Amino acid sequence: VQLQASGGGLVQPGGSLKLSCAASGGTFSSYNMGWFRQAPGKEREFVAGIGRGIGITYYADSVKGRFTISRDDAKNTVYVQMNSLKPEDTAVYYCAAASGGSYYYPGRKDFEYDYWGQGTLVTVSS
Repeated sequence: VQLQASGGGLVQPGGSLKLSCAASGGTFSSYNMGWFRQAPGKEREFVAGIGRGIGITYYADSVKGRFTISRDDAKNTVYVQMNSLKPEDTAVYYCAAASGGSYYYPGRKDFEYDYWGQGTLVTVSS
């Protein structure tokens, strides 16, 4: 499956952005989906995940209450709505798809994901 992330950009602290990740070449509904990010000089970290079927969601503690992940299987797209953005949210954001693992529960480690998008840069700065 190929993943194409979009929606990144420059936003002021406290602002909002919505990232999208469009999938092609696979059966989107059969994948658990996740968002990860990598800030300059730091390791890639889990942001949010959403499972197959009933759409169970997980969030990193750092984004809980501010970010919302969702999926539209009819559009083969996963989203992350990011509100109350902080400078520390600045990073390249990657979407990922997992073909295995728990059926309903999305993984929170990058090795649990098989396919990765190219990343989209989010910069939070005044």
